[in-house]
Amino acid sequence: MAPMSLNIVTAERETFSGVVDYVTAPGADGELTVLPSHAALMTTLVPGEMRFGVDGEEQAIVLTGGFLEVLADNVTVLADAAEREDEIDEARAEEAVRRAQERIDTHGSDLDMERALASLRRAQIRLRFSRRRQQRQR
Repeated sequence: MAPMSLNIVTAERETFSGVVDYVTAPGADGELTVLPSHAALMTTLVPGEMRFGVDGEEQAIVLTGGFLEVLADNVTVLADAAEREDEIDEARAEEAVRRAQERIDTHGSDLDMERALASLRRAQIRLRFSRRRQQRQR
């Protein structure tokens, strides 16, 4: 299978750039997989785990949303935020879940519930991602 290039960038940095075998991302309409010679595509991404193959090994990054574009075996991800497995601090992720849940539970009339729930979902995804990595290392 011919390789394709993947670039994952945020406003702060380039998270990944390299040759990959496939990309599986959390699209707005469900998970999608891009293989070499994929048709041109532009889609939004939702918070979730993005996986990609590098030399037969799977790597993963957690995204908090963004856009994915496929053009001529080049996949570009413009992410709101992107973190590799080794960058997530499990204790901080647990604290973020606790804070978000507390905000929702004790909300006042001025709370933007949609934003609070989105914050909780992002924190839960980061925590799940971190815990899964810990289990694989054991």
